[in-house]
Amino acid sequence: MNVRPLELRQANDLVNRLHRHHKPVQGHRFSIGLYVDETLVGAAICGRPVVRHYDPLKVLEVTRLVTDGTKNACSALYAAAARIAKEMGYERIQTYVLASETGVTLKAAGWLNEGAAGGGQWKHTDGKPRRTDQPIELKARWAKSLIS
Repeated sequence: MNVRPLELRQANDLVNRLHRHHKPVQGHRFSIGLYVDETLVGAAICGRPVVRHYDPLKVLEVTRLVTDGTKNACSALYAAAARIAKEMGYERIQTYVLASETGVTLKAAGWLNEGAAGGGQWKHTDGKPRRTDQPIELKARWAKSLIS
């Protein structure tokens, strides 16, 4: 397995094909792909934190991670995203998973479960329609400090 850069379009194509409950994202700081030989088996899209109170110059968020089920692919992508984020000068990397997901791949990559966070539906006050394409289940935030 090896990690290579991806264009957002390539990563979003994989999200479209393989992600169980999310659609592609609008933007990113960077995206990486995981290859077995020359076959793309997974992708991680990393961007600004969704929650506004995190400093986007210090905190990076894995906004999408998807694989075709290749063994250890998720852990490899989370670990690679953290290494790249650290090299770029970020102090923290984080992601959110559904409460029904175990997070075992994040634990294997050295991330810590910070507990319940998020879930439910966003309330829009500006007249925009609500997004109904995302799960409203409670989520767990996982993070890793990148400060040595």
